[in-house]
Amino acid sequence: MIVPMKHLTLLCVAKEGEKALEALRDLGCVHVDFSGAASAAFAEAKGALADAERAVRVLAKAAKEASAEAADARFEAVRNADLVKAVLKAEAERQALVDTAEALRQTVRKYEPYGDFDPALAKSLLDRGIDLASVVDLPDPLPTERLSETRRKLAETEAAATAIQCALAALNHRARAILDRYPELRDRMAFAAARDALATQGVVSWIEGWVPQDAVPKVRAKAVTKAWGILLRDAEPGEDPPTLVRPPRMFRSVAVLFAGLGIAPAYTESDVSVPFMCYFSLFFAMLVGDGAYGAIFLAATLFGWWKTRPRGEAEHRPRAVRSWLTLLTVFSSATVVWGVLSNTWFGAGIPWCRDWPTVRWLADPSYNNMMLLCFTIGVSHLMLARLWNGVCKWPDSTALAEFGWAGILLTMYLVTNTIVKIFPAFPAWGYWVGGISIALVFLFTVKPSELKAHGAELGMLPLSIMSALGDVISYVRLFAVGLASVKVAENFNMMALDVAHVGHVWWTSALLAVGMVVILLVGHGLNLAMAGLSILVHAVRLNTLEFSNHKGVSWSGHAFRPFRRESVRP
Repeated sequence: MIVPMKHLTLLCVAKEGEKALEALRDLGCVHVDFSGAASAAFAEAKGALADAERAVRVLAKAAKEASAEAADARFEAVRNADLVKAVLKAEAERQALVDTAEALRQTVRKYEPYGDFDPALAKSLLDRGIDLASVVDLPDPLPTERLSETRRKLAETEAAATAIQCALAALNHRARAILDRYPELRDRMAFAAARDALATQGVVSWIEGWVPQDAVPKVRAKAVTKAWGILLRDAEPGEDPPTLVRPPRMFRSVAVLFAGLGIAPAYTESDVSVPFMCYFSLFFAMLVGDGAYGAIFLAATLFGWWKTRPRGEAEHRPRAVRSWLTLLTVFSSATVVWGVLSNTWFGAGIPWCRDWPTVRWLADPSYNNMMLLCFTIGVSHLMLARLWNGVCKWPDSTALAEFGWAGILLTMYLVTNTIVKIFPAFPAWGYWVGGISIALVFLFTVKPSELKAHGAELGMLPLSIMSALGDVISYVRLFAVGLASVKVAENFNMMALDVAHVGHVWWTSALLAVGMVVILLVGHGLNLAMAGLSILVHAVRLNTLEFSNHKGVSWSGHAFRPFRRESVRP
C-alpha cells in the first residue's frame, strides 16, 4: 500500500527553533522539503560532504594506480579530522605537477628534432648578425633552455607526482576513517537544510512537512511534551506529498529495488510492489535462462548472507543489505528453477533430464511453445493491470472501459498467436470478445459530460489498440534474449571442446587444456555480464513501461525520506 500522508505545520517559540529541529530529527518520521536550502551553512556542509567523497575516490584511485611500497611517510602524522584536507591538498599538488609535466613533455616533443643545443649561444650569435639558418636548422621561436635541462625538469616533475601518488596509495587504509564520517556529514547538511526551511516571524517559528498517518500519534505525543503547536490536514489538490510504499511483509524487500532504480509511484497512484516482484522474478529467470548461472548468483548471495551475519548481540545486519540479499535469493532461486524446467546448465543439458515433460515442451524445435509462453505471460501481466484498474474504479462507469481494455488485450493475444502460426486460425469467439471490448472502451472511457473536454481520446482508439498489440508482442524479448544467452554459452562450449581435441603430445594437451579453461571462463563470464545488462534493460522495462502504462503508474513520485539522524550519538 501507499501510506496516507498528513501535512504537518509545526509552530514553536522562535528562540527554541533549533531545539525543536533536534527533537524533530530524533523523532525521525517527518519528511521536510529541503529543495529551497541555500544558506552559507548548508553550502558549507554540502561542500564538506562532497570533499569527503572526493577524498575517498582519490585514495581509491591512487591505491589502484600506484604502489604503496615506495611511499614516504608524509601523511602518517595527519589526524583523521584533517585527513580530507590533506588528501585534497596533496591531490591538487599532484595534479599541478601532472599538468606541468604535460607542458614539459610537449616542449620536449617540439624541440627534440633540433637536438640539445644551447639557445642562449644561438641567440647571441643571431644578435651579432651571424646567419645560422644557412648552417643549421633552428626552431622559431628559440626554446628558453637546453633540451637536456627540460628533460631533467620533466623527470623531476614526474618523480614528484609519482611520489605523491604513492603516498596517497599508502594512505588508502585510512579511507575507512573518512567513510565513517559520512553519516555525521549528512546529518550536518540535513540539519542546515532544515534550519533553512524553518520560517520565523516575530517570536514564532514554524516548519512544514509530511507525516505518515500511522506516525501521527507519535508526533502528537512529542508536541505535548515540547509545547509545540501543530496543524495536521490531508493533502490538498495540487500538492505533491512524498510516497511511502509499504508492501506486504513478504514483498517488502522490493522497496530497495525501487530505491536502487530511483523510481517511486506518485502519491495518488497504486502500489504495484507485489506484481512487480513476482513478474520481475520470472523475467529475471527467463532472461538469464541458465540454471548454472542462477546457481552462481545463489552461491554469491549465500556468501553475502554469511559475510554480513551479525557477529555480536549489539550488531545487526542493515535493513537495506538484508532486503537486497532477500531479493537476490528469490531471483537466483527462480533462475535455478527455470534451469531445472528447461534443463539448461552452462548452455548444455543433463542427458537423463531430456525426457522430462517441461524440458520437451520448452525444447520445441519450432520455438512455438516458448513464444506462446512469453505471449501468455505478457497478456496476463497487462490484463492484470487493466482488471485491477476496473476493480478500483467500480462502480463508476469508467470501470467498464478498463474491463474492455482487458478484453482488447486478450484479443491482441489471439491475434499475435495467429500471426506467428501458433494458433492455426483466429478463434471464432475472439471476434465476440474483441467487438464487445471495443464497444465498452468506446462507450465508457469518457463520460457524456466530459465529451467536450476529453472526446479526442476516442479518436485515438485505433492507435491505442495497435499499441496494445505491440505491448503483447514485446514480451517475446523474454524468449529472444534468453535464447541468445543459451546460444552464446553453447558456442563457447563448442570452441572450448574444439581446442581440447587438437593436441597430440602431453605438453600441448596441457596447454590446450589451459586454453579451454580460459575460453570457458571468459565466455561464460561475458555471458553472465550480458545477462545482468539484459535484466536492467528488459525486465525493468516490462514492469515500468508496458505494465505501468496500462496500470496508470507514471513513476513520477518522490520517495518519503524522513528528517532523522544517521550518525550514532556520541
